[in-house]
Amino acid sequence: MVIGSKIKEKRLQLGMSQEELGQKMGVSKVSICGYERGTRTPTIENFVDMIRILDLTPDELLGREVKVINDKEEVYSAYVSKIDLQILKELKTHGKLYNKIASDPKRTIELIDRLCK
Repeated sequence: MVIGSKIKEKRLQLGMSQEELGQKMGVSKVSICGYERGTRTPTIENFVDMIRILDLTPDELLGREVKVINDKEEVYSAYVSKIDLQILKELKTHGKLYNKIASDPKRTIELIDRLCK
C-alpha cells in the first residue's frame, strides 16, 4: 500500500526504528510494522500523530502527490476510462495484491502477464 511505503520511507529518512516511531505514537512496534505492510490501518488519532511526527501532509501520506496544474487560466486534468476505474477499485479491495503491485508495479504486472499466457 502507498501509505505503508510512505511511512517506512519517511521513518528511515528520519533515522527512526519502528520501535521509536511506535513509542512516539504510543503504539507497539508490531502496529508500525502492520501499517508499513498494509495489514493494519491506523486510527484517525494515530494517523494524525503519524503525519505530525513524520512531518508529512495528509495528502503526502495518502500518496496524493500529483497535483492538477493550473497554468494561467487553463486547468489541465487527466481522464480515466470507466473500466480503468473499475479495475482500480476492485484491486484496492484485495489489499495484499494491491500492496504487491504498488511495491514494484512493472515487475508484478510482468509476472501476472506470464501467468496468463
